[in-house]
Amino acid sequence: MSLFSLIAVFLIEQFKPLDYRRIVATPLEAWADFIESRFNAGARHHGIGAWLLAVALPVVLLAGLYYACYALSPLLAWLLNVGVLYLTMGFRQFSHHYTEIQLALRLGDLERARQLLGEWQDRPTQGLSAREVARLSIEGALAASHRHVFAVLLWFVLLPGPCGALLYRLALIVRERWTVLGGAAHNEFVTFARQAFALIDWLPLRTTASAFAVVGDFEDAVHCWRTQPALWPDRDLGIVLASGAGALGVQLGGSVVDEGEVSDRAELGLGEPADVDFMQSAVGLVWRATVLWVLLLFLLGLANLAG
Repeated sequence: MSLFSLIAVFLIEQFKPLDYRRIVATPLEAWADFIESRFNAGARHHGIGAWLLAVALPVVLLAGLYYACYALSPLLAWLLNVGVLYLTMGFRQFSHHYTEIQLALRLGDLERARQLLGEWQDRPTQGLSAREVARLSIEGALAASHRHVFAVLLWFVLLPGPCGALLYRLALIVRERWTVLGGAAHNEFVTFARQAFALIDWLPLRTTASAFAVVGDFEDAVHCWRTQPALWPDRDLGIVLASGAGALGVQLGGSVVDEGEVSDRAELGLGEPADVDFMQSAVGLVWRATVLWVLLLFLLGLANLAG
């Protein structure tokens, strides 16, 4: 059922791309904001209770709905799988911006590429060179492929029905929103949301990094994975970026202009500096990793049938 659900979502997404920001992100962020506004008294136990209500309760309710649908008809349960997976994952969450930036760089329209990058990543882009735009785009695509495809898909497989997909998406949004809203003054309230998401994302991060290594330059990917993530500001996401950079044979990270100031970041990967050609290579890497996932799901399905 997982394999057929995934194939259906890929096909639907090609014909009817989802407006993720309007349909999914905004309502879930509003839900996270509502719970935070009612429970945030600054203490850790308040954060635990709020997280259970904001994340765990919807997942449990969805599980109940899934089993009710399955009791009525497996087809209804499959349709629920497809619907939730369509809302919680997808290449279109980042591929449109990425493709447009790549095309602009190919045409030599650096100003257009900067504008698209700024809209996508919500960051200042004035003064960025073509190489810096390509580098930031590749970093964003690797991170988004993990957050919108591979991590969601892994949890979709691990938990019954669509529960895992909703768990990952809600846990990520809650952590991000509460970090922004709570700030340093209410750090204890946010602590559990951060710890819970770190635990939820532990296996997906390493699974994504492993997939990049398998379908790319394995030796360099593993070397970068082992030696470089600790230097990245977000060490967890650094695992994916370092492995992806090593698999591509490209240099990511490094200095970049941020709001008029030069921001020094650790270097990730090995090989040549990022450019528009490596942007196409990154697309190939993500698609090969996706094919690997589909193949694994197919083999798991065969194993279940044989069992």
